[in-house]
Amino acid sequence: MTTISPLLEWLADRYGLTTDAVRRSLHGVTASSLRPAATAFSSAAWRRPAAALLLPLFLLAGCATTPPSSPENLCQIFREKPGWHKQALKMRKKWNVPPQVAMAMMYQESSFRHDAQPPRRFLLGFIPWGRASSAYGYAQAKDETWADYKREAGGMFSSRDNFGDALDFMGWYMDKTQRVNGTSKWDAYGQYLNYHEGWGGYRNGSYKKKAWLMRTASTVQSRAERFGAQYRSCEKSL
Repeated sequence: MTTISPLLEWLADRYGLTTDAVRRSLHGVTASSLRPAATAFSSAAWRRPAAALLLPLFLLAGCATTPPSSPENLCQIFREKPGWHKQALKMRKKWNVPPQVAMAMMYQESSFRHDAQPPRRFLLGFIPWGRASSAYGYAQAKDETWADYKREAGGMFSSRDNFGDALDFMGWYMDKTQRVNGTSKWDAYGQYLNYHEGWGGYRNGSYKKKAWLMRTASTVQSRAERFGAQYRSCEKSL
């Protein structure tokens, strides 16, 4: 008989949750309804497509996590959300990006909200007129940049409202920033300016005319330094 445990473990890893959290999100769903996806998932060749295509989307809706209760403390964030720490370690191993820098940038971009979007614009003050940009999710990745990431490093099932995917996107972007513009992955100030202005904009110094943006980048740098000090004090115990 096929067990659903491997499928639940995969979902937990993908959505940056504990297995117990996934089980809680699927409360009331019978094992028999998950059996077809679990059976296909047992075949390595069909693992990811099976999980993505056979599980109803409403089952995954419960996997979207709320922002951490103590967003200013990286140790508390990772203790509250151990799946996030696991994803941060994967990102560091893959892209050699310090978790504290990526997490400080993510906090600035979305406050760790999975469905964060720019505010709506209104014509004449009351007619909805779209949003300022297509930025979405934890990393506030825009449509075109996300498409580049999926083509180069992600996958067809990567999602901007998935914490692990969003953090991997940031690792990819920061790694490319170092290769394209020579900005150290430890330089949260420079990395954030690249992230906000794009590689070409950073090279052209577009940020120099935006005092507010340089202040924000300084805030990100300070937060990354605090996160780094916190993380060094607790990493071994996580």
